[in-house]
Amino acid sequence: MDTVAAEVEILLPTEYVRFEDGSALALTVQESKALAFFTTEGAVDPVLTAIRQEIEGFSADVSTVKGRKAIAAMARRVASSKSYLEEVGKELAAAQKEIPKKIDASRKKIRDTLDAWRDEVRAPLTKWEQVEDARITKHRDAIAALDAAGREPGDCSSAVLRAALASATQAIIGPHLEEFAAEYATAKDGAVSRLTAAIVAAEKREAEQAELARLREEATAREARERDARIASEAAERARLEEQRKALEDIARREAAAKAERDAIEAKARAEREEAARREREAALRADEERLAGERREIELRRQAEEAEQRARAAGLLAKQEFEAKRAQEAAEAAVREADREHRSAINRIALDAFVEFGLAPEVAKQVITLIAQRVIPNVTISY
Repeated sequence: MDTVAAEVEILLPTEYVRFEDGSALALTVQESKALAFFTTEGAVDPVLTAIRQEIEGFSADVSTVKGRKAIAAMARRVASSKSYLEEVGKELAAAQKEIPKKIDASRKKIRDTLDAWRDEVRAPLTKWEQVEDARITKHRDAIAALDAAGREPGDCSSAVLRAALASATQAIIGPHLEEFAAEYATAKDGAVSRLTAAIVAAEKREAEQAELARLREEATAREARERDARIASEAAERARLEEQRKALEDIARREAAAKAERDAIEAKARAEREEAARREREAALRADEERLAGERREIELRRQAEEAEQRARAAGLLAKQEFEAKRAQEAAEAAVREADREHRSAINRIALDAFVEFGLAPEVAKQVITLIAQRVIPNVTISY
């Protein structure tokens, strides 16, 4: 035992582990003995037993804040010991690949055992938290239901809204609501206020609907009476119109007979007048036709004379155009020939100057150019 370092060395059968401050949950695996600790059969069991003894010696009151904090701290220490031992084993396994199975088996045993013990230690707190969450959720749901009452009444009847108001009014505010009593009271007051206003609006709406239904019934009855009166009036009017129609038809038949007689007399007179007019028209038409025939003959003679004159003028114009076209063509051909002559002369001058530049006398060079241009020299030409 090293009292100066405040360390207590627990000489386990395998002598592998140190417990800081005498706590099994503050253990340290000696680096030089880590491999033997994780690979020796049963070496981890005394350590786990020491941790278990410390857990069994721990106690706390879950009903108090201090107790709940102590339980949570104890569970964290167990988890911390598990993490430490597993990390040591993990590093050792990475360094000693030839014995990973033994190390991993020890790690798993430590992990599973300490996980189970952590859960065991924390079980009272976990159960308390679950009960607490359920209690809070129950209150929150009840408050939400009260708070939602009457917010969107829509077309609900006043009877339904009164039932909802009775239910909200019956909600008892007291100590059994614990720390949520104030929220319950606020939600209840709001629900009662909203439902009361909604009932007033619903009763007004229902009264208006009842009045509207009564007015509709009266309007329907009035429309039925008016319809019956209208039908009787229309029947009487139809009978009157029928009698009037028959009287008018009788008058119309008599007038039609008289008109037919008048029409026959007028038709005969009209036919006689039309026949006389037709004979006059035919006579006038024959005279017009004879006059028009003479005019057409005169017009045809004038047309023939004009066509002969036009043909003569056209022939003279064509001859003139042909002469002018021939003269223009000859002038164009002469211009082309002159341009070609000047082009050839310019190229010949360029070639002459080249011969002179290379040493020929101007007369000799001119004679050479002339012979080549006249194609006298075989296989030699000037490109124009």
